Amino acid sequence: MNDSAHEAFLPLSTSAEEGERRAAVALLPVGSFEQHGPYLPLATDTVVACTIAGALAAAYRVLRLPPITISCSHEHEGWPGTVSISAATLHALVGDVAASLRRAGIGKLVVVNGHGGNYVLGNVVQEANAAAGEPVMALFPGPQEWESAMAAAGVQTSAWSDMHAGELETSLLLHAHPHLVRPGYEAGDHLCDDRRHLLTLGMAGHTRSGVVGRPSLASARKGEKVLGHLVELFADCLAVLGGPDGQEGTGS
Repeated sequence: MNDSAHEAFLPLSTSAEEGERRAAVALLPVGSFEQHGPYLPLATDTVVACTIAGALAAAYRVLRLPPITISCSHEHEGWPGTVSISAATLHALVGDVAASLRRAGIGKLVVVNGHGGNYVLGNVVQEANAAAGEPVMALFPGPQEWESAMAAAGVQTSAWSDMHAGELETSLLLHAHPHLVRPGYEAGDHLCDDRRHLLTLGMAGHTRSGVVGRPSLASARKGEKVLGHLVELFADCLAVLGGPDGQEGTGS
């Protein structure tokens, strides 16, 4: 793997370079290590989060952090390779990162989440902002950003129906890292909109393959458009945190 391939997942800047950048906002990608059907890698959510963070860092003056690669994947328990940490551990880890950044003079953090099962991240963000008395942390992309990006890209399956390893995730990987997509996604469709008991039964109660969505509709073009739209939408996130780059009255 060459340096450019490494940099897709890990920031390779030096301390001196970050000192010159003087970013006021940091990006923390949060992924997972969980099954994504027979054709996407266990690290799919981490790949997605890092891909988004990399695109944002290319467009805005931010500090890009390395990813959290294992998170709350308990709904996928039992599938080979899946590993989880507790919600309390993830909560503490993000909080510790935010505290370290503050000591370094970076007071704003955006958690770039690639895994829908990380419900606790919403609590982390709310608690941080309540404690600070002002916006200091955000979660991106949220459900509305995802839906907007999917619509802009012509993704045909709804966000609800395309829950896991479907049209959206497969499109993003086909665009950014096509070598990671194994054969078989074209015939991998499985829909299960009735997921009232997901928290109780987990994914095993709703799919045999691990897929919930329509990967057969995926394309690299859709993935490219989704990513581009998310980059545009991120400007609003930064504005809420205090300006174009998280600092009131400053430009990127």
